[in-house]
Amino acid sequence: MRKVLRRGLAMGCAVGMMAFAVPVAAQQNMYGSQSGPPPISAPMVVPGNQGGGGTTLELPSSGILHQNQPNIPPPPPPQQDLTIPTRQLRDQPGYQQVTVTVTQPDGSYLTDLQKQDFRLYLDGQQRPIQFFRQDLNTPVSVGILVDTSGSMEPKLPQARAAIMEFLRNLNDRDDVFLVAFSGRPFKLQDFTEDHALVASRLGLLHAYGSTSLYDAVVQGLVMLERGRYDKRALLVITDGIDNTSSHSLDDVVAYARRHGVLIYSIGIGDPNASPIGIAIGPFAFGGGADQVDVRTLRMLSTETGAKTYNVRVVGDGNALRADCSEISRELRQQYTVGFLAPDPGAGGYRGLRVDVPTHPGVDVRVRKGVDVGSRSPAGSAYAGAPY
Repeated sequence: MRKVLRRGLAMGCAVGMMAFAVPVAAQQNMYGSQSGPPPISAPMVVPGNQGGGGTTLELPSSGILHQNQPNIPPPPPPQQDLTIPTRQLRDQPGYQQVTVTVTQPDGSYLTDLQKQDFRLYLDGQQRPIQFFRQDLNTPVSVGILVDTSGSMEPKLPQARAAIMEFLRNLNDRDDVFLVAFSGRPFKLQDFTEDHALVASRLGLLHAYGSTSLYDAVVQGLVMLERGRYDKRALLVITDGIDNTSSHSLDDVVAYARRHGVLIYSIGIGDPNASPIGIAIGPFAFGGGADQVDVRTLRMLSTETGAKTYNVRVVGDGNALRADCSEISRELRQQYTVGFLAPDPGAGGYRGLRVDVPTHPGVDVRVRKGVDVGSRSPAGSAYAGAPY
């Protein structure tokens, strides 16, 4: 009987050691079989998985995070490997990269273009394209900024549903943060790839106070410096006009030019509403309560190569959800183009234009220019890039 027990124990130990050895061997094969970094002249392909810290007011984590979490299914496969320029290229003075969106006359996206289809001009002079990527499912670092001023009280349920739709359509590798703003920005969730965690924080959105739109956008741009991916975007949802920011509109434009982030926005309300209304404490009634500064939102979007949507009918949740869904889909149907600006030592803002001469009649959307000499964080930080 003892011999049988000893034999059984010996067999159990052997099986356990084999079970332990399999994942260890797999890890060794994963890393040990690599033949070293790719050639410096070829774009690098990396999976991407890092992030970093912030300066806004931050609500502490609590037990409510995982209670009643909405079910957000991940987007369908396949996933696209992240292709990035070599360190040799991106470390050259004057290197810049921009996001390009190309649409047909009917509004549909043109996603099968190649590098040779594009022409890039800086201050009117054509420049060679040094790096090219089709962003069919490229992961993105995304910041969501939600206006929670007093006038947003009746609109927050639709805003929550719209953000849910936005999250549902993201790549499951996208890292996302959530910031609410009224009189100042409040960080509700730092960067995470757990989109259900972001969705669970939407319950913390409560309307009160004034609108510091400019401060929130600047804070969002600063936070995106820590994004793990070289493609970065902000989604701003607001129903008002800035009235308490310490930053000016010129500050916001300067930050936007320097950071190279796509600034998408959804303005809820009538841009032509009368500014006359009644304010009681943090709440506004009539007149300006439904007025939204679409002009400023559109200027920021145009400056950065993104797009602004205007939901004129307050409470139109379907339109709000549709706009959020379209923005998340657009991020999957773009191109990234890299180039070297001449005379980088001179610095300054350079006008940018991108054409697609092989497809006359298409609409090409790209940021209006690049700020040379103040290297954009989006052009110098890359997920997982060890070289």
